Amino acid sequence: MCGITGAVWTDPNQRIDPDQLLRMTQQIAHRGPDDSQTWRDDHHIDARGKALGVGLGFRRLSIIDLAGARQPMACEDQSIHMVFNGEIYNYQTLRLRLEGAGHRFATNGDGESILHLFEDLGPDCFAQLNGMFAIALWDARQHRLVLARDRIGQKPLYYAVKDGRLVFGSELKCLAAVDGVCDELDLGSIDQYLTYQYVPHPNTIWKGVRKLPPGHYAVFQDGRLSVHPYWTYDPSKQADISRNDAIDRLQELLSDSVRLRMRSDVPFGSFLSGGIDSSLITAIAQQHSDQPLRTFSIGFPVADFDETHYADMVARHLGTRHEKFVVQPSGVDVLDKLVWHYDEPFGDSSAVPTWYLSELTKQHVTVALSGDGGDELFAGYERYHALHLSERLPRLFPIHRLPGFSLIQRLPDSGRRRSLVRRAKRFAEALGQSSPQRYMNWLQIFSFTMRAQLYNDSFLDRLPPDDPIEFLLAAWDRSEGRDLMTRASTSDVVTYLPCDLMTKVDIAAMAHGLEVRQPMLDYRLVEFAASVPIELKRRGSRGKILLQDAFGSLIPEQIFTRKKMGFGVPIATWFRNELKPMVHDTLLADDARVSQFLRHDAVADLVAAHENHRQNHCYRLWNLLFLELWLRRWT
Repeated sequence: MCGITGAVWTDPNQRIDPDQLLRMTQQIAHRGPDDSQTWRDDHHIDARGKALGVGLGFRRLSIIDLAGARQPMACEDQSIHMVFNGEIYNYQTLRLRLEGAGHRFATNGDGESILHLFEDLGPDCFAQLNGMFAIALWDARQHRLVLARDRIGQKPLYYAVKDGRLVFGSELKCLAAVDGVCDELDLGSIDQYLTYQYVPHPNTIWKGVRKLPPGHYAVFQDGRLSVHPYWTYDPSKQADISRNDAIDRLQELLSDSVRLRMRSDVPFGSFLSGGIDSSLITAIAQQHSDQPLRTFSIGFPVADFDETHYADMVARHLGTRHEKFVVQPSGVDVLDKLVWHYDEPFGDSSAVPTWYLSELTKQHVTVALSGDGGDELFAGYERYHALHLSERLPRLFPIHRLPGFSLIQRLPDSGRRRSLVRRAKRFAEALGQSSPQRYMNWLQIFSFTMRAQLYNDSFLDRLPPDDPIEFLLAAWDRSEGRDLMTRASTSDVVTYLPCDLMTKVDIAAMAHGLEVRQPMLDYRLVEFAASVPIELKRRGSRGKILLQDAFGSLIPEQIFTRKKMGFGVPIATWFRNELKPMVHDTLLADDARVSQFLRHDAVADLVAAHENHRQNHCYRLWNLLFLELWLRRWT
């Protein structure tokens, strides 16, 4: 696990000098505290006789082959150089095949298998990799730079092309270290952020700077960039499979995925929240270990947000060496750190507990397993069932046409996280809309109507015509012909999962030099889960039935039957107490940076309604406050 950066230029006036390359690399020192290397070739001549320059930078977090496997890495004849962030879990199988084909290996690490595979297959090699990765390969033979990102988007990769030069990096701050790259805000991305709480790929908050989409590679050659998919995720096909066969296949895939992700030459452990997914991953990992696994959970002194007693229960059941961290989370203390590390506006407040868990876990281990992906793959979210009900209920009983139905929207919210009133309001909003529009109600932070009321006239006039919902619709269309719950969950796999959850975990963990591996997101398992009929995943209002059928004997039954809590912090209370002064001093200040986009009176109304307990706007306020602090830090 590491950080990568670099550039290719066709104009000597656009060259990246050694000091600049070093600055770009140092921006991500937290991702790789163990080693740092750069490599440049400022005298390359392409097939047309034109001069090319290339520079690669690397920060290393040593996991496998601690003494070797340094990067940038080159093949035997020095014609291909590579920097690589992530882990290739099937590298041992690939190595045997490559050695049989005559390749000689100089290291015992996983990265060298990419290098030799690229020698043989070029960009077709990426489809052979099972792992999480962001890769940059300079191919001197073809005078090209090739970038690639893993199928699920577990590892980030940003790039920008301008004036015949491409710059790239694991984080936006690498690109921001180059003058003229991150210098103009993308207004459409601000609209997308306030819709989703993240900026969807391929966009970033900066105009002209892009995220390489998951499952894609890019080729920069002759001063031009082309982007291509190498993974076709097709959730429109449903398998004809029995429950017993599905159980057997799930047991085989998930067990193998966990086993592959347990390879490490450094201290190793597992996150254990006490939920279904992390408990199962831990249980399977313990089966593959000949000693008690190290497990880690985080608790808060607020009952609605603390589930450590469930983690304790699972740890005792499995016999793990369990560490429980109890912290008093502080939005005031952590917000500035999040704004620095996340690089662009990112409004998922569960980044706060993820930050604390990563910080404390790193004190004990360098690699941790996580249960991320179980809800998306096995229909675990309540919103999937709500979408299903919102489709059926109006047909059976047109409740949305009854007099007084609109009064639901005017009921006061509770400050409790799982407020019944709040859920009823969101359900009511969905009735009478198309399926993807109804689903958008469970995803969006600010609805179309709320954004129209929030934006000032100048911002509205300058917004591009694209509707943020188009990002969801493109994913929704992939699963045409499937049931609504499958369409929602498989859409999440290519939208919410990479853009929100993977970004949250990668940045929070790598800020502390911690590698997090997610066995649920093995691409073989993702493809299998997408094909499974919904009736094998959900029964009534309960999801993850197939996980229980396959692995229920490994953990206490209570873990499957308890109410889902999620992973959060009490931001509703924070905005009425410890964050209140910050909101008034920044978001509501006369010099508020968001005022260039938003109406001050509309923002003030949201703040007042929340502080006076008229409505719970905590998630909206968190997104607005993060945007304000980000604008102050980065613009």
